[in-house]
Amino acid sequence: MALIPINHTCYFSLRHQDERFLCLLLIIIIHKPSLPLQFDQEERSEGSVMVKGVNSGTIQAEQLKQDGNLYFKKNRLGAAIDAYTEAIALSPNVSVYWTNRAVCHRMRKDWTRVEEDSGKAVELDYTSVKGHFMLGLALIHGEKYAQGIKELERALDLGRGANPQNYMVEEIWQELAKAQYSEWERNSTKRSWDLQNLKECCEIALIEKHFRDATEAEGFVDEVTDSTTEQLEALNSVFSKAAEFDTPTEIPDYLCCRITLDIFRDPVTAPSGLTYEKAVILEHLEQVGKFDPITREPLFPSQLVQNLAIKEAVHAFLEKHGWAYKMD
Repeated sequence: MALIPINHTCYFSLRHQDERFLCLLLIIIIHKPSLPLQFDQEERSEGSVMVKGVNSGTIQAEQLKQDGNLYFKKNRLGAAIDAYTEAIALSPNVSVYWTNRAVCHRMRKDWTRVEEDSGKAVELDYTSVKGHFMLGLALIHGEKYAQGIKELERALDLGRGANPQNYMVEEIWQELAKAQYSEWERNSTKRSWDLQNLKECCEIALIEKHFRDATEAEGFVDEVTDSTTEQLEALNSVFSKAAEFDTPTEIPDYLCCRITLDIFRDPVTAPSGLTYEKAVILEHLEQVGKFDPITREPLFPSQLVQNLAIKEAVHAFLEKHGWAYKMD
């Protein structure tokens, strides 16, 4: 009978070859299984450390953002910028950290850095209202008017969709209107100058023609004079017509809100058929009561329908009459 050790303290007696084989299997099972199990534990442990590290960095970055917000409220812009910069270093893919730092740069009128930070924020999150807004402001200050206006329009559309009563929507609209009016004013001044020069050239040409015709037409000077006078009047009429689009007049009533009397920005229609500015009517329903301010009939936010026809009409009017963007 052979003795096979199972561990350091006990032995099994094997009488047959099958028993010896079984014993060997038992030895393998007893001594070996801990190796792969230990490796799995180490893998999980290492993974836990990595996850813990990531979470720690994220939490720290969020705390730095909160610190930056506190510094900003206390007008400590340098400290706020430093806090947001550290948060960005820990979590560079969070767009809010970039927009918050852009706001600080805006307060310092450092428009180059505002453009850089807000551009990065929009790259990370194309739905960022604040990102598009800040980028639009920076581009306009950099005299990139067309691009800046496009960014402000994008910010306004996103802001209206998110929350029409958000304070940012009104601020975005005011900045957009200011930019649109400034662009119209620049273009209008150039158009007026060009029209005036062209008109003077035409008048000089007509007068010169008048003297030539009067010299050649002996005995018909009065007829030549009358013809020239009519041509000059027609010329004035043509140039006056050309200047109409740049001449401020009154905005049609149907393009204005019945409550604010201002041109529509985001018109909605009630069941009564009356159209209101969306943010204004929602504020009325929330603070005054659930009724139509004109007809006094019951009215709820869910009953308001966007008036696309009026919105398009407003857009077309403003395209032709940029002076209507002027804010009182």
